[in-house]
Amino acid sequence: MSRKVSTVEDKTGDVDRFRQLLFALGRLYSLRDPLASGCERMQLTAPQIHTLLWLGEDGALTMGGLARRLGITEKTVTGVVDRLEREGHVQRERNPEDRRVVHCRLTASGARMYRKLERTLVQGMDRLLGHLDLRDRRALFLILEKLIASAGPGETAAPGR
Repeated sequence: MSRKVSTVEDKTGDVDRFRQLLFALGRLYSLRDPLASGCERMQLTAPQIHTLLWLGEDGALTMGGLARRLGITEKTVTGVVDRLEREGHVQRERNPEDRRVVHCRLTASGARMYRKLERTLVQGMDRLLGHLDLRDRRALFLILEKLIASAGPGETAAPGR
């Protein structure tokens, strides 16, 4: 049986199938947040965990840069950062050249939390990738690299530093 190769013009069936597969996979593994089980244990919300991860990966970010990475508004990111700041995980710093610009960075406590989250994330990814053989992993990486390379400038997060 031959498979139809979709074209740019005829991808409706592929979009539906892709959606179905992602939902099915998401029911088995939390795709949105591989750290979901850790949220409850650490008493953090998913946006708070993602904030710690972005700041741990990228270093200090402006509030706007952080909001873009999280896919939320600047008003919403303010509440997320407020709680993390009260708990001692992040600190805000005003830019001395432009006091309107506020950077957010991890504290020592936040850096420790980031390392813990990173270990949990790596373990979850290792389990997920363990279901694929080497050829499938390479194919997956190639597909992800193509998607990243094809993203337009408006689709990528601008550096927030």
